[in-house]
Amino acid sequence: MAQFDTEYQRLEASYSDSPPGEEDLLVHVPEGSKCKFLAMTARAGAWGRAGGVGSKGLPFLQGSDISTPVPTAPWHHIENLDLFFSRISFVQFLFVVAFTTFLVSCVDYDILFANKMVNHSLHPTEPVKVTLPDAFLPAQVCSARIQENGSLITILVIAGVFWVHRLIKFIYNICCYWEIHSFYLHALRIPMSALPYCTWQEVQARIVQTQKEHQICIHKRELTELDIYHRILRFQNYMVALVNKSLLPLRFRLPGLGEVVFFTRGLKREPGALGARCWSLYGRCYLRHFNELEHELQSRLNRGYKPASKYMNCFLSPLLTLLAKNCAFFAGSILAVLIALTIYDEDVLAVEHVLTTVTLLGVTVTVCRSFIPDQHLVFCPEQLLRVILAHIHYMPDHWQGNAHRSQTRDEFAQLFQYKAVFILEELLSPIVTPLILIFCLRPRALEIIDFFRNFTVEVVGVGDTCSFAQMDVRQHGHPQWLSAGQTEASVYQQAEDGKTELSLMHFAITNPGWQPPRESTAFLGFLKEQVQRDGAAVGLAQGGLLPENALFTSIQSLQSESEVCSWGLGGDGQSGLQELELRTGHGVEGRTQVVGKLAP
Repeated sequence: MAQFDTEYQRLEASYSDSPPGEEDLLVHVPEGSKCKFLAMTARAGAWGRAGGVGSKGLPFLQGSDISTPVPTAPWHHIENLDLFFSRISFVQFLFVVAFTTFLVSCVDYDILFANKMVNHSLHPTEPVKVTLPDAFLPAQVCSARIQENGSLITILVIAGVFWVHRLIKFIYNICCYWEIHSFYLHALRIPMSALPYCTWQEVQARIVQTQKEHQICIHKRELTELDIYHRILRFQNYMVALVNKSLLPLRFRLPGLGEVVFFTRGLKREPGALGARCWSLYGRCYLRHFNELEHELQSRLNRGYKPASKYMNCFLSPLLTLLAKNCAFFAGSILAVLIALTIYDEDVLAVEHVLTTVTLLGVTVTVCRSFIPDQHLVFCPEQLLRVILAHIHYMPDHWQGNAHRSQTRDEFAQLFQYKAVFILEELLSPIVTPLILIFCLRPRALEIIDFFRNFTVEVVGVGDTCSFAQMDVRQHGHPQWLSAGQTEASVYQQAEDGKTELSLMHFAITNPGWQPPRESTAFLGFLKEQVQRDGAAVGLAQGGLLPENALFTSIQSLQSESEVCSWGLGGDGQSGLQELELRTGHGVEGRTQVVGKLAP
C-alpha cells in the first residue's frame, strides 16, 4: 500500500450556519463517482446536497437519501443534486444523418458539375441552363442505391441506435424540465413570463424563502447564500483551487515554442467560434473567484474583452502590418473588379472557378484587415493593463511596470488566445491528453490525493466541499494581504495571488446579506473603513468631482444601488474602491501598502 509523505490534516469547517443542536440531524452519505440527473420528487428520504445552474444562471436543486419522515408539502426534499443536464440537439443529429445520406446516394454529380448535358427542350440545339432539381435522382433510384451500399446501411443502423438513445434522454430531460418548471412556478412563485427577466439575486432570495416554508433541505432550517453557491459550484471550486495551487500539469516548455499552456475540454460547437480572440479555458479557471457563478464570471470577462483586445493589438509587428496592407490592397482590387462584373452580368459567376476566386479573395481581405491596427490607436500598454485588471482582478506580480514587454504580452496571450489556437488545441486534445495523463499527471497523483484529503471539509446542509471555498482568511489567507495574526495558514494552506481575499471581497459585494465568519468579518470591516477613508480623501481633493472609474463600473454592475451604499461607496467612495483594489490586485508592493492601511 502506498505511503503518503504528507501528513493528513483534514480541515474542519470554519463556521456552521445551523442553529445549535441541528448538526445531529445530518447523516452524511458520501456520493459515488456518478450521479443521476435531476429529479424533483416528494419521495420519502430525499434531502438536498448540491445544486446546478441553468444556461441563464438559474438554479435547481438535487440531493441524496436518508431515512426521515416526509412532510406532505409537494416541495419537501428534492432528490439528487450536483449535476444538471444540457439540451440535446437530437433533431440536428437526425438532419445531419439524413442530409449526408441524401448527398451520398441521391445526387447526380455528373449533371451538377456539367459533365453530362440535360435538355428540357424539343430542340436540342437550344442552350438550356441546368437547374438544381435536375441533379436530384428519382426516389426509386435513390432508394436502390442506398440498399446496395452495405457500408452505408451499417452506418445508418449505428446512427439509428444512437439517435434512439438520444431521443430517450431527450424525453427524460423534458420531464425533468417540467419538474423544474413546476418548481419555479409553484414553489418559487415565479411565473414563466417573468422568468427571463429575473436576476440571480431575486431567484436566490426566493430559494432561501422557500427553504423556510417548504424545508427542501431537512437537516437545516435556513439556507444561506454561501450554501447555494457551494451546492452549485462544488466541483468548480475544487478545479479553481487545483489551478491556484499549481497541482495540475498545465504548463509545458516545447522546443521552438517556449512555454505553452494546454488545458482543453473537448471541442464543442459554439457561436462565433471563428472570431479573433477569446479567453482561454486556463484563463477562465485562473481568473475565476471561489464561489463565482458562470454568468458572473462571463459578465466580468466580457467587460474586459475590449481593453484586452486593444492591449494585444498594441504588439502588432510593423513588417506584418505592411505586408497585410499590401496583400489586402491587391486582393481587394481584384475582388472589386469581379464583383463589378458580376453586378453587370450574373453569367460571370458561371465561368469556372470565378465564384471560388471571389470567396478566397474575400477571406484574404478579411484576414489581412485583422492584422492592420487602427490608425487612431495610441500605444499605452500600462494604462490598458490597468483597465484590464479592473475587470479580471488577477495578474502576476512581475507584469507591473512591464506591460510594454513582449514577455508580458506572451504570458497574457495564454489567458487571451486566438480562437484558431483554441480550436487547434481542442482538435489535438484526443491525442495529447492521454500522453499528459500518463507522463505528467501520474507522478502528481499522490499530491492531488493529499490535496483532496487535506482541503475537504464537511459543511452542514451542503456536505463535502473545498475548504478554500469557505473563504476563511484565517485558514487560507495570504500574509501579504493581511495584518499580523489575522491568518494561521502555512505556505501549503494559503491560496496564491490573494485568491481568498479577492474572492471574499467579490462574494460580500455581490451578496450583501451574507454573514461571513468572524475573521472574515474583521477583514471586510477594515476594508470598508479604508474604502471610506480613501473615498473621502479623494472627494475632498477633487471637490466632489469623480472621474470615470473602470473598476467601480465593473463592480457596480454586480450590485444594486442599495448594495453600493452598504459598502459606503456612495459619492466619493468610488475612487477609493478603485485605488484600493488596484493596489490589492496588482503586485506585492500594492498588497504591502494595503496591509499597512488595514492594520488594526
